[in-house]
Amino acid sequence: MRLYLTSLNPTDSVIEGFLPAAESLGWDVTILTDHPAGYPGFETIETDVRDVRAVIDTIARHHPPGVVFSNSDHIQAETALAAAYFGLPGKDWRACVTAKNKALTRERLAPVESVRSVRLPPGAPPPEALPYPVVVKPAAGVASEDVVLVGDAGELARAVAEIRTRRPGETLVAEEYLDGPLHTLETLGDGRAPAVLGGFRTTLGPLPHFVEERLDWDPEPPPGARAHVLAALAALGVGFGACHTEYVVTPEGPRIVEVNYRVIGDNCDLLLADLIGVPLFEWILRVHAGEPLPEWPESGVAGHGAVVSLVADRPGVVTAAPAHGEAPREHDGVRLWHRPLRRVGDRVELTRTNRDYLGLLRAIGPDRVRVDAAVTSFRDDAPWVIG
Repeated sequence: MRLYLTSLNPTDSVIEGFLPAAESLGWDVTILTDHPAGYPGFETIETDVRDVRAVIDTIARHHPPGVVFSNSDHIQAETALAAAYFGLPGKDWRACVTAKNKALTRERLAPVESVRSVRLPPGAPPPEALPYPVVVKPAAGVASEDVVLVGDAGELARAVAEIRTRRPGETLVAEEYLDGPLHTLETLGDGRAPAVLGGFRTTLGPLPHFVEERLDWDPEPPPGARAHVLAALAALGVGFGACHTEYVVTPEGPRIVEVNYRVIGDNCDLLLADLIGVPLFEWILRVHAGEPLPEWPESGVAGHGAVVSLVADRPGVVTAAPAHGEAPREHDGVRLWHRPLRRVGDRVELTRTNRDYLGLLRAIGPDRVRVDAAVTSFRDDAPWVIG
């Protein structure tokens, strides 16, 4: 079986998840990427992976494909179109386009839920009448970049003007602020109704920004949330492969924040695989090879897991950091993995986005109390220091 994996910059999901999974399955791997130096030890072909024509042409001139797959937010539609060209299983490219574009997502979800949202095309002035507060964000954004809560028309105009200095040709959206606890639902499908793998409860940093500071395993969705999210995914045409959906439980019921048509990231996918006790990355790849999704009990998982983002709180230079070890650290029955994202000597400039992460701390243990204690102990013993 020949896997063509389309990718941009290397991620932990690919390096620690999908590539080892392909090796375990005994598959041959060819990586198509615009970052060819990031995948040593693998056959890599430099390709403009944002251009489906280039992807198809590269594959057609190489080994016959068995699977064409990507876990990147940015190239799901292109990869789906390439898989379809070769007659291989894949996601519906239309669903990929809709999920990636938050303005299109809102339009398609109108029969399922009511969330007031306005599309702001390049050069257009902000509308005069909106139900404040609202959240302004790029229609195709990621990692909380340029996502901000505004309280009135003046703040909106300033936010839009500032964002457009960085994104002059991009469409923005302004939508009502969804007040309530933030959750995720993780699903995997083989073309039938997707299976629910579980979910997380997300802790955000202080408003008006939306930096994800912690995700805690929370496998049982709040009342009504599971059915609502699955109905939303059906409306979007999402039912094949992995999907990571964020939603808020508002006083009026669950409301979708965004749909990311790939597996959850920032090490939560590695944690998810440990918590549900299945070879998650292999299952995702096997679905893309046309295999049915295996059955497994959804009776819940003993224990607790969390991914804690170690976030810079000031600009400056990193003067000290925890040691980077391949093996997990043990603390009172809790396993911890630390993934540094910066190095000593790096200059840090605050962006108020997920790009401010210094490292990620993944923990799994018998219960929440011991996980919290282990996380606190790690942070006290081995802090990140910015001078």
